[in-house]
Amino acid sequence: METSNQTILLVDDEDDILEFLSYNLQKNGYQVVTAKDGEEGIRKALKHKPDLIILDVMMPKMDGIETCDQLRKLTELGNPIIIFLTARSEDYSQIAGYDVGADDYIHKPIKPKILISKIKSLLRRSGSPLTSSVPEKETLVIHDQFVIDKERYLVIKDGKEIILPKKEFELLILFTTKIDKVFTREEIFSKVWGNDVIVGDRTIDVHIRKIREKIGNDYIQTIKGIGYKFINTPS
Repeated sequence: METSNQTILLVDDEDDILEFLSYNLQKNGYQVVTAKDGEEGIRKALKHKPDLIILDVMMPKMDGIETCDQLRKLTELGNPIIIFLTARSEDYSQIAGYDVGADDYIHKPIKPKILISKIKSLLRRSGSPLTSSVPEKETLVIHDQFVIDKERYLVIKDGKEIILPKKEFELLILFTTKIDKVFTREEIFSKVWGNDVIVGDRTIDVHIRKIREKIGNDYIQTIKGIGYKFINTPS
């Protein structure tokens, strides 16, 4: 068995789910930490600094949505990948998850091979981030309006630090590497999520909306029927 130094935190209130996931992840070489509710999950995350967190949505004390929201506010965690594991498929549930910074959704039940493949893909992209395609500097200044700190995954705008979840940050980096270039939806999916990661059609739209809420509505323009572009001088 190939071993890994990557740690995965599982947060679920069902013992059989924790046992099933732990067994298959450990069999594939991952270090696994478990928690049975959101509050315990946050404590374990702070202690172990996992590379990836799998959250159940429906849990006692603190549900997965609130747990994810709290985790994304803990900058000391280093922005781990967060996946929701859920039996619910409603659009509003997924949108709520993406709103608080989730990277992906996994629907129950799922076959072990598919689960491991998805996790490997997400961790691989995390280990080879999109930001490697921009100039090798700790910060990237965009037209004196933004300072983008690639190491801390934050944006400094008007002297204020704005912390972005990983996918929002990678989207912003993608758009700002080529000002005024129109990125198609297919191109965005490929560069930010990867061709082997399946996400919903509304995923990009939700992430773009969250970025606009934080940096302003006018910098990222929607090109109807095609995609998005970033402009330097919004009107």
